[in-house]
Amino acid sequence: MSKLYNMLGLAMRARKVVSGEEQVLSAVRSKTACLVLISNDAAPNAKKKLSDKCAHYHIPWVEVGSRSDLGRAIGKAERVTVAVTEPGFADAIKKWCE
Repeated sequence: MSKLYNMLGLAMRARKVVSGEEQVLSAVRSKTACLVLISNDAAPNAKKKLSDKCAHYHIPWVEVGSRSDLGRAIGKAERVTVAVTEPGFADAIKKWCE
């Protein structure tokens, strides 16, 4: 899991990460998101909304650690959801999620 967070931090420093529910939904709608990460302690309604939107636009999504882990990985406060907007980073992060 730590390699996943390290890669996410690297993507954040490269400005290839969008965080926060509304910004992630916007990235999904515009198809700029390559991968969506949702915290496992997200509210059920938020989880459903994000996963349904990702399924509709054919964007992969993964449920990962807590919201504080996601926030810490990108150097921000707690985050429920994060979208990676660059395919290379998305593939590397997906590899560490398995």
